[in-house]
Amino acid sequence: MPAAARRAARAAALSLCGALALCGAPVHGGEPLGNPHPYVLRLPPSRPLSVMAQLGRRLFYDRRLSASGRLACASCHDPAHAFGPPGASAVMLGGSDARTSGFRAVPSLDYLYRQPAFTIGPDLENGNEVPVNLGQQAQAASQHTRALKSALTPQAAAANLVPQGGLFWDGRVNTLQQQVGGPLFNPAEMAATPTAVFATLRAHYAPDLQLLFGPGIFANARLVLDEAMFAIGRYQIESGAFHPFSSRFDAWLAGRARFTPAQERGYELFNDPNKGNCAACHLDQPTSDGQPPLFTDFQYEALGVPRNPAIPANRNPRYYDLGICGPYRTDMRSEHQYCGMFLTPTLRNVATRKVFFHNGVFHSLQQVLDWYVYRDLQPARFYPRDAAGHVVKYDDLPPQYRVNVDTVDAPFNRHPGEAPALTPAEIRDVIAFLGTLTDGYRPAPAQPGDSPGRMPVNPPLARR
Repeated sequence: MPAAARRAARAAALSLCGALALCGAPVHGGEPLGNPHPYVLRLPPSRPLSVMAQLGRRLFYDRRLSASGRLACASCHDPAHAFGPPGASAVMLGGSDARTSGFRAVPSLDYLYRQPAFTIGPDLENGNEVPVNLGQQAQAASQHTRALKSALTPQAAAANLVPQGGLFWDGRVNTLQQQVGGPLFNPAEMAATPTAVFATLRAHYAPDLQLLFGPGIFANARLVLDEAMFAIGRYQIESGAFHPFSSRFDAWLAGRARFTPAQERGYELFNDPNKGNCAACHLDQPTSDGQPPLFTDFQYEALGVPRNPAIPANRNPRYYDLGICGPYRTDMRSEHQYCGMFLTPTLRNVATRKVFFHNGVFHSLQQVLDWYVYRDLQPARFYPRDAAGHVVKYDDLPPQYRVNVDTVDAPFNRHPGEAPALTPAEIRDVIAFLGTLTDGYRPAPAQPGDSPGRMPVNPPLARR
């Protein structure tokens, strides 16, 4: 997505009052209205897959590419679970024996087709998606005053000189083609080697590759691997399965569905800067050119989630996953102001997940919302105590980097003794709204006399 379009999209995000009056739809007599001002959404085109993407689809499901012969891309990025992990384990098992524990929770591959390249700072004025010099950008950012992130004015935070864009939890690659190579050659994941993948491709995909690239393609092993990974990336871009925009929320935006009362209240709380403030990072308004929202600002945050003892690597007290500054990303190790920062993911299909945050420490939206609300009010609920009995907040970061944790943006700006940002009932309402982001919803056929203000309510269907 061009930089100018992203700037316009953020600037177009509605204020809270606008969200409630224009899009939120007031509640009358206990029954919520539909969207009184529906959008004409600009969805990705639906076309048959190109020959390249068809090849990528076959490769995506091929277990023979892994060292164990048991793992395909789809094994961890399950299409039945929004291309995310199929279970509740914090990390997946991989390696040459398919028994080696990973290090991070599996992110979803959904809705990555508009992900910008990694950079530090606001959108680049020249529209170039590739940052010029990350070290120079980090230096400039260190002298920049950061604006608070508020659902009321998300466009203000868009100008912050902070890391944004890229793929993986730490943004270390910029294209889906590069992203494919990460797990494919990771010893703890598919654990393949270039030599073994080349042999598999020559044995099982030679006609396809020669049709696309000519009979001499196998004279260049590096080119064969690059084209295979490119094909998988094309599959993710071209296939509507990765970005269907078929949720109740999308139908509501288009004026074809309405929220239940709980979903309506949750939507208002999601956008309230003094309550959930969720929309400050998870932008929920269509872009200026009518593209549906992705529910992320592509930025990085240090939230200080608790250490997860279920990850075997965490048994080593000296091991820390620092996100942007290592250990898996190496070019930003000296930028200590970013230690502990991880990518803000989309919230689309979040209700289908059973593992949350980069370390998979929580397993339900109830646990996630409880932690957001009570992290600083009741830290003993989430963090361990040291030998002296003191609660060790943000224990999954070394002490010197805990200063990076966000303590100023709502709801993290509360202090012990203050009222929580959300009540238990309000947390349930926010969770109800998050359920509207699950793809597979089908509105009931319109009946004579129906209007956006009175529409039949259908439950979301299972994702296909």
